[in-house]
Amino acid sequence: MNNTNMLGLSITPNCLVRKVRRLPLPGDVLVKVGDTVSPETQIAYGEVPGYSVPVNIANKLALEAHQVEPVIIKRVGDTVKKGEALASIKTFFGLGQQIVPSPIDGTIESLSPHTGVVVLRSHPAPFWTYAHIHGRVAELIPHEGAVIETTAAFVQGIMGVGGERHGLLHVAVGSPAEVLDSDRITADMAGKIIVGGSLVTLGALQKAQRLGVVGIITGGINDIELGDFLGFDIGLAITGQENISLSVIITEGIGQIAMSDKTFSLLSSLQGNTASINGTTHIRSGVIHPEIIVPSDLDTPDESQAGTTALQVGANVRIIRNPHFGKAGRIVALPDDLHLAPSELMYKVALLELDDGEQIALPLANLVLI
Repeated sequence: MNNTNMLGLSITPNCLVRKVRRLPLPGDVLVKVGDTVSPETQIAYGEVPGYSVPVNIANKLALEAHQVEPVIIKRVGDTVKKGEALASIKTFFGLGQQIVPSPIDGTIESLSPHTGVVVLRSHPAPFWTYAHIHGRVAELIPHEGAVIETTAAFVQGIMGVGGERHGLLHVAVGSPAEVLDSDRITADMAGKIIVGGSLVTLGALQKAQRLGVVGIITGGINDIELGDFLGFDIGLAITGQENISLSVIITEGIGQIAMSDKTFSLLSSLQGNTASINGTTHIRSGVIHPEIIVPSDLDTPDESQAGTTALQVGANVRIIRNPHFGKAGRIVALPDDLHLAPSELMYKVALLELDDGEQIALPLANLVLI
């Protein structure tokens, strides 16, 4: 039986990257095949329909339903602003006035003479999808978006937080073993993506966010400090929607772990280039790893340079799921027999010897090559 399994994190200086960029709802595609795009290029545009808000004019003015239409100031189809009068009546023998203000910005959609209710519709909410990377439009997805293609250096991390960002790469440490602390974060790094070494400290994260840094790439991170930075304990199943202004990509794992020489050397060689990053991580079904994409001037990708190799006996791996998340070890056996999970699914396992000498068996899906 062939015990070869391709489950590594990609580290390649030159490969073809294709990104599908689509709207969450149907809309209008704004580009055509062959267009050159940048991260800020709008690929497609759409609108979320406005929501309806009923306003009971009769009830608010103590009128019968048939008495409402004469006191309506606005008509069906008119636009209104929040606080603007929809209807008014005279009070105190004509000396005063009582109005019904609009609760939203929008348009008047209907008026029922039977109920005295005006229905307002809020303005549609526009939304766009952007290219995210430098590249070329390779395909169109009608009414949804496009596929963007580029030749680029491509690196996957083991986990991350924060969504899509782009900026110039700036290496802030001299070696992959150095710690990225707050003293290394300076004002000229605003708008950039900072490359660290073995660890990024809480102080560095806070200062970077305050100064406008858009991303940090690091070998390791303290999970408690990451929780303090985010304001909550992070779950490892799905990330990417955190309310933060910079994204963080961890290439090795939890704790102080030197970034791999290959990753650090590649990122260092790309200093000053524009990188597009995404900290989104899914480690259950539909695995998604955080990504670093740095487009190059090369027209032809060289897939032979990819850093992904096979899971096999002797391979060094890192665990990407709890309860051993972030630990590293070596595969000492790959049994042919399938194991039965509590869910009654069958899966293959690897027998690992961890760096501390402990031996454990884990599903292959819980491992990535390092």
